[in-house]
Amino acid sequence: MFRCKNIMTLQKMNENMVYQNHISKRDQRNIEQLFARLFSSEDGKNVLAYLQNLTFHRAANPSQSEADLRHMEGQRSLLATMLRLIERGRG
Repeated sequence: MFRCKNIMTLQKMNENMVYQNHISKRDQRNIEQLFARLFSSEDGKNVLAYLQNLTFHRAANPSQSEADLRHMEGQRSLLATMLRLIERGRG
């Protein structure tokens, strides 16, 4: 079972997002494998496609507020993190 002492934080490191020392490498690998398994089914792939359409395939209009843009970027960042975890879990 995955356990974390504190809230996971992310740190940019060599173009990859990695967990800080709050979880062990074994737990990190376990999470990556869980993401890969969860999203390997047809249903999981459909959910990912839907999330990609909501985030990556959406353009902001010129009148959107800075708060809206930050919200959209947060959504994209979360999905990008999920996709990286899935890819690492498959490797």
